[in-house]
Amino acid sequence: TLFRSCNTCSPAKMAAEGDVELELETEDSCERPTEKPRKHDSGAADLERVTDYAEEKEIQSSNLETAMSVIGDRRTREQKAKQEREKELAKVTIKREDVELIMNEMEIPRAVAERSLREHMGNVVKALIALTD
Repeated sequence: TLFRSCNTCSPAKMAAEGDVELELETEDSCERPTEKPRKHDSGAADLERVTDYAEEKEIQSSNLETAMSVIGDRRTREQKAKQEREKELAKVTIKREDVELIMNEMEIPRAVAERSLREHMGNVVKALIALTD
């Protein structure tokens, strides 16, 4: 029996597998325990790389106050614009018949019909088109 030894298999083990003459040409033909792929380790490694570069920064109170004032100013402007828009819409005169027509045809509440008519300056056709889109 001819055996070529490899690092992981012993001649006794190889002879026990088949009691015939074996000739091993390369070390690759010897069975080696294969390492299982690590499926879950890659995510942990990626997470470590991401968190390694994160720096904790202290928020300065002056920056926070500035940001809050900007947000407050923007909110105030938006509320004023909304109130002005509501005043303009309230000035638009609409006909009761037009409101009832839209309510009956579209099966919507009175407030929605009135709002649509006011937004379209009392034009029934434009209001209906806007409600169907």
